[in-house]
Amino acid sequence: MESFSSKSLVLQAEKKLLSKMAGRSVAHLFIDETSSQVLDELYRVSKEYTHSRPQAQRVIKDLIKVAVKVAVLHRSGCFGPGELALATRFRQKLRQGAMTALSFGEVDFTFEAAVLAGLLAECRDMLLDLVAPHLTPKSHGRIRHVFDHFSDPGLLTALYGPDFTQHLGRLCDGLRKLLDEGKL
Repeated sequence: MESFSSKSLVLQAEKKLLSKMAGRSVAHLFIDETSSQVLDELYRVSKEYTHSRPQAQRVIKDLIKVAVKVAVLHRSGCFGPGELALATRFRQKLRQGAMTALSFGEVDFTFEAAVLAGLLAECRDMLLDLVAPHLTPKSHGRIRHVFDHFSDPGLLTALYGPDFTQHLGRLCDGLRKLLDEGKL
């Protein structure tokens, strides 16, 4: 017997449509102003570090696609109790990473690339575990791409170096606001 689920079909169509539309301009429709500013700043950091506009656009586009797909899965009730517990641990780990990044930005001579890279790697692994049964291998590759890009010790060292002071300040301001509002 063939199993058919209109809910599953709608969910697939929604994920496909949103992945085709992902971009910075569309992101403004789905996310708040502060998150949008943080994404824009991450784009500028990535562009300046890689000296490649297309590479910076690709990583931010992948980030938006992943965030939207995970939000759609969560909103659609696709996660079971164990997955919801994992999602909560992921959010706590992401929050810990943001607080660590803020601390490194606010307290001179405390930055350690390995610590921040390690937290991002843990977040990547948790997110991959969470979405493994729900998203395609292509989406898993996007998750790896985003987290591997931003956990690159060279990028992190540059971000906390003297040439990226303004970028770091704006990122810290955005992260602080997201943390204060409970959105991260």
